[in-house]
Amino acid sequence: MKSLVEVRQLEKTFHGGRAGDVKILRGIDMKIDQGETLCVVGESGCGKTTFGKILAGLLSYSGGSYAFDRNEVSTLKGEGWKKARKDIQMIHQNPYESLNPSMMVFDIIAGPIRRHQHMKGLPTEEVSRLLAMVGLTPVEDFVDKYPGKLSGGQRQRVSIARILSMNPRFIVVDEATSMIDMSMRISLLATLKRIQDELKVAYVYITHDLALGRYFAWDHRLAVMYLGQIVETGSTRAIFNFPQHPYTRALMSAGGAEGMENYDLKGVDIPTFRNIPAGCPLSPRCPEAIEGLCGREAPALLETEPGHWTACHLHGKAVAEGLIR
Repeated sequence: MKSLVEVRQLEKTFHGGRAGDVKILRGIDMKIDQGETLCVVGESGCGKTTFGKILAGLLSYSGGSYAFDRNEVSTLKGEGWKKARKDIQMIHQNPYESLNPSMMVFDIIAGPIRRHQHMKGLPTEEVSRLLAMVGLTPVEDFVDKYPGKLSGGQRQRVSIARILSMNPRFIVVDEATSMIDMSMRISLLATLKRIQDELKVAYVYITHDLALGRYFAWDHRLAVMYLGQIVETGSTRAIFNFPQHPYTRALMSAGGAEGMENYDLKGVDIPTFRNIPAGCPLSPRCPEAIEGLCGREAPALLETEPGHWTACHLHGKAVAEGLIR
């Protein structure tokens, strides 16, 4: 079966004039099927949001390939591009900036319905159905409200209803709960999971919060990003039960993952995209770095267990050459 989303050796370089070019994404490979969730986790500033914006069609990519429904996105034009923009949507981090404050909830959702479904008159039933789907009930309490009268969680649900009005097949969820009260985060994620069950929509869920990633993608897949590269990917269950990359283990230790022993990286200085270390980019911070190897040669992303891929010499070349067991 052909994947809905397929990314091969994806790269993104920002051109900084006199400051020089900065490569943010480096050689990312990824596939996502219809109805599947891929959770992308990593520290702030690792390139997660840049990746999400490329998938959502909001940023171009500098190299590699990004195919949606077998079509290379960078070559889409005219009706093909319009269809892709309708099929691919993004839930932004800040619900306070993603809604027009001068429009009532009804009009915010009705506008895309009229435009994309070519409906005449007031799409009252469809607006009500979508509001109920995202948990804004009773509907009559919300249709005539302005965004300024809603809580952060309610605004985000309106944003989701507006997105669903376009019948998307793929949604990028970028830290969508970070500006919502903790008590409402799980409720909103549960709503997104229910929507996926009903509509078979695919998600890329971007977060720095491992606990939320674990909850949202427990039955799906996880990818760990460090300095613009995927360093470990596989089923969420497998990675939480047996994290293989030192960076993944450090993230889980810092996040208080259940059963995870304390595991700290060395030093406090985090490399930047303008000064990425030679070899493995984690080597200056890695407590298990192999002298003469990790600082010299970048590890490939290898399948270390069925469906579990890791870019680390501890599970690759060092084992093959008998340097470690």
